[in-house]
This record gives sequence, structure tokens and C-alpha cells, in this order.
Amino acid sequence: MKRNVLPGLSLSLGVTLFYVGVIVLLPLAALVFKAASLGPVEYWNIVSSPRAVASYRVTVLCALAATCFNVVFGLALAWVLTRYRFPGWRFVDAIVDLPFALPTAVAGIALTALFAGNGWFGSVLAMIGIKVAYTPLGIMIAMAFTSLPFIVRTVQPVLEDLDPALEEAAQSLGGSDWEIFRKVILPLLTPAILAGLSLSFARSLGEFGAIIFIAGNQPFETEITSLLVFIRLEEYDYQAAAAIASVLLLTAFVMLAVTNLLQARALRYTVRS
Repeated sequence: MKRNVLPGLSLSLGVTLFYVGVIVLLPLAALVFKAASLGPVEYWNIVSSPRAVASYRVTVLCALAATCFNVVFGLALAWVLTRYRFPGWRFVDAIVDLPFALPTAVAGIALTALFAGNGWFGSVLAMIGIKVAYTPLGIMIAMAFTSLPFIVRTVQPVLEDLDPALEEAAQSLGGSDWEIFRKVILPLLTPAILAGLSLSFARSLGEFGAIIFIAGNQPFETEITSLLVFIRLEEYDYQAAAAIASVLLLTAFVMLAVTNLLQARALRYTVRS
């Protein structure tokens, strides 16, 4: 009698596929079906309208800026949490996950209170002529806040598992700290960085609650695509909402596909090296 290597594989696989189908694939299929009910000309007119295009530009550019900031700051934070121990280390390590636990609407209200013209940070920045709340800069900050943990928690385990012997060998060969980081450590971190980058960017594209309070939501200036979808839903224009949402969905899929390809290539290079 043939036995499965993993007991209960059929049951667990069935439950997993059912969960993925109902929770993930079914809503996506409903979205695609609703958008597909439009004719090609009508669909194109909706997704290419000036207001929609402006929202794409604001969303993508702010998401790119937030992701670039998170890659640099998140890598530095993961490095500090992995390599050093200091008073309050556990608190800093725990607070990294705060955006996961905090409702995004609460985060948006808190960020608005901090960066408004009379807020703790906003009043100081206003003295040097920098306005954050109700500008694209505020959108970038909200996106960076909600998506930072994806970078840190993706890179941190890889840093913890790095073999110290690699750095010691590079030091014995006369490598400087920068050369060791650039030629030894960074290539090993590249797949994890790319994975965190894709997750951070995808989260920023779809962020809503943390942004609407600090953005100002001015069409053509600070209106993000998620808000435009919400506005179309409030107008009971479900087909237009689905069409605009499908653009975000396609963008996220393309971003994930490209990142996975780059990650696979980087991983093959690392293994060969």
C-alpha cells in the first residue's frame, strides 16, 4: 500500500486550494469579470481619462519614492537590529511591526496630526518652508510608514543567517568595510531586497486608509487611484470602479512578475558564486 510522505496531504491541500479560491481568486475574478463587461472603447475611455491618468501618476511616483526610501532606511534598520544590541533594542524591533497591527485609518489620522501645519513635526518643517500634509510628500510618508516592515522583515532573517566566516575571509584578504559590504554581503542580500521591494511597492500602490487623511485628495494633484475607485463606488458606477481597479491590479502583477524574475536571476548568480 502506497503511503504519502506527508500525512494528511490531500486534506491540507484541498483546504488550502479552497481558501485561495474563495478568499483570493474569487474576488479577483469578480473584479476582472466586472471590468470585462465593458466594451474595449468604453474601458479605454474610463482608464485613460485625464483624472484617472493623473491619479496613476500620483500613486506610482509616490509609491516609487516611498519604496526607494524604504529600501535604504529599511536595510539600515535591519542591519542595526541584526548586528547591534543596545538599550531599547527589543522595543525598536517590536515597533517595526506596528504598521501591521495599527489600523491604517488610525495611522493616517496620527500622521496628519503630526505633519499638519500646527503639528509637532509640521510646525517645525513649516518654519523652513516645507509643507507635508495635503501634498504628495505626505502621501509618500504615509506609504513609507505602512510598507517599511516588508523590507525590514524580509532582509533581517537573511542577515541573521549570513556566515561570519565570509566577512572574516574578506577582511583577511585586505578588503575594506565598504568593499566587504558591496562585494560579499550585498549580493547575498539582493534576492531578499528585491522580494521586500516588490511587496513594499505593491502595498504602497493599494494603500488607502493611511493616505486619505493626509493627502488632501485634490483631483489631479493629491488624489490617489484607490480613492478614485472609492469615489466611483460611492457614485454606484461599479464598472468604472472595476476598470480603474484593474489597472492597479495589472500594475501590481507586472511588478511582482518582474521582481520575481530579477530575484531568480540574482539567486542563480549567488548560488554559482
